[in-house]
Amino acid sequence: MPELRQDYATKEWVIIATERAKRPHDFLKGRPEPTPLPSYDPKCPFCPGNEYMTPPETFAIRDGTLPDASGWLVRVVPNKFPALIPNGRPRRSRSGLYLRMEGIGHHEVVIESPEHDKTLALLSQSQVEGVAKAYRSRYQALNANPANELVLIFRNQGEKAGTSLIHPHSQIVATPIVPVPIRRVLYEAERHYDAMGRCVFCDILEHELDCGERIVCENQHFVAFVPYAARVPFEVHILPRYHQASFGEFPDEQISDFAAILKLVLCKLYFGLKNPDYNFAIITAPHYSQGDPHFHWHLKILPRLTTTAGFEIGSGMYINVSLPEENAKFLRECEVPQE
Repeated sequence: MPELRQDYATKEWVIIATERAKRPHDFLKGRPEPTPLPSYDPKCPFCPGNEYMTPPETFAIRDGTLPDASGWLVRVVPNKFPALIPNGRPRRSRSGLYLRMEGIGHHEVVIESPEHDKTLALLSQSQVEGVAKAYRSRYQALNANPANELVLIFRNQGEKAGTSLIHPHSQIVATPIVPVPIRRVLYEAERHYDAMGRCVFCDILEHELDCGERIVCENQHFVAFVPYAARVPFEVHILPRYHQASFGEFPDEQISDFAAILKLVLCKLYFGLKNPDYNFAIITAPHYSQGDPHFHWHLKILPRLTTTAGFEIGSGMYINVSLPEENAKFLRECEVPQE
């Protein structure tokens, strides 16, 4: 019988379509093996030697080489075609009935590796740590500007996820407003804290660890699990074990564990499901909510194994054709090659 499940943090409902539920191995049917790519593309603006094709870098991890030259391990540059631009100050104004603002903000690209053919899952542990350091450094720099109310770090992997360039990269967008979906999550988290005196995400994490059936993997500082009300097959959330409202709060000694669990989850998806397209985003407290006791930053991974259709668009409620518990067991038991 179909089942409706509610997300404990957001209060959103999801339909788990048990009548037509697919088993984990069903998602492998007809999927080709990952396509081999060249390690270098002379036309790719993110490949070494083509640094002149991008705006000047804002951050890099290098082997002692000069800025905007080859010899980097991770490189961050402004997006050449930004959604928002940093020049000016955001001002609200009216256009008849409607409210408008100038498109002021920041849009950067994190070039994760010099190697054109490597996805984030296939990078070494030290390379993923470099990406994590770039994320945190740029987050802290952009978040220090009070005009940037929200800094969102996200990654689009594959055509179905909306990527336009193959070279491994993720993006950072700083916006002068906090979008309504983030405000809703903050509102529900604050309501829970006012009623219970605890962070809702800490409560979820404690419950999932006690229950165990949706845990994918864990280490000293982070836990990965398939949420109880997963919106899509193999959705995975990664949370720090200890309360942190903002992504910028996690200390140096946790970077290695964050990189390790992110790489492991992505490897399990890559090898277990033959490199599915996916999106991930780091959901964090806005600039004005740093240190809040009721919010807890987390990373959401949503594989693109099914298509969002009319019901989801019309209702805002997802239909998941797989069981979260079975998905978690599949990923938990999926073995990945060692470095």
